[in-house]
Amino acid sequence: MSVAVDTPFRRFASDFVASPLAVIAAVGLVLIALMALFAGVVAPQNPYDLAQIDILDGSLEPGSEGFTGFRYWLGTDEQGRDMLSAMIYGLRISLFVSFVAVTSAVLVGMALGLLAAWRGGWIEGVIMRTVDIQLSFPALLVALLLLAALGKGVDKVIIALILVQWAYFARTVRAAALVEIKKDYVMAARAAALPEWRILFGHVLPNVMPPVLVIATVQVANAIAIEASLSFLGVGVPITEPSLGLLIANGFDYLLSGRYWISFYPGVALLVTLVCINMVGDHVRDILNPRMQR
Repeated sequence: MSVAVDTPFRRFASDFVASPLAVIAAVGLVLIALMALFAGVVAPQNPYDLAQIDILDGSLEPGSEGFTGFRYWLGTDEQGRDMLSAMIYGLRISLFVSFVAVTSAVLVGMALGLLAAWRGGWIEGVIMRTVDIQLSFPALLVALLLLAALGKGVDKVIIALILVQWAYFARTVRAAALVEIKKDYVMAARAAALPEWRILFGHVLPNVMPPVLVIATVQVANAIAIEASLSFLGVGVPITEPSLGLLIANGFDYLLSGRYWISFYPGVALLVTLVCINMVGDHVRDILNPRMQR
């Protein structure tokens, strides 16, 4: 007779599926990620391939049939691009930028947070004062100033988001690491003369990861929102690699003329993506922090 082993992963999965809304949000998020990842296969057309678009199909209403007989279920923009395809490709840029930026910010923030907690002294003072100064300014304002100096481009947006978000992780990791460093298992590791890197990355880091994972989920949604805002303002990604924010900006001038779909549907896609990420992140936070559970 086999006995089921209650592992942390099994407990986490059991707690996660206990919330139907979180499961629905997670499924929606997986579908969105798959559509973005396989945009070249899923999208009805490549909206940025001049051979596949026709200017005669410009500004068609949702459900209209184009000049070549192709049906545009979400309509087209003024250049004749299929809005459904443009949204899928826009999702790919938005998710790519946010994922790379947050992953890099986590690595930078964790390294500096562990360094501040372990070394202390003037090193901790310099790092944490830098964190305090950066967090005292709105993230969007800092990103705008950085892009004004760096210029447009996907890589420039990623760099700006890393510089904006690393401070959140550094402060969180430093606070959690200070608690762990004072515990008996770290004292025993020090007494055993283990290398510092082994103590930090083998003992301390695994125990400070839960809050980092929760913040990372929230910051992915924030990165998408900041990138969309920057692109909407015209200082984000270039027009040759548009994200959802740039698609919304492209149709903003046509709202009063009745061509609402050019901005409306990308806005809905952005909203659904942010809601799914935030719902999953909130539920993960409740699972990892028992005090947040009802």
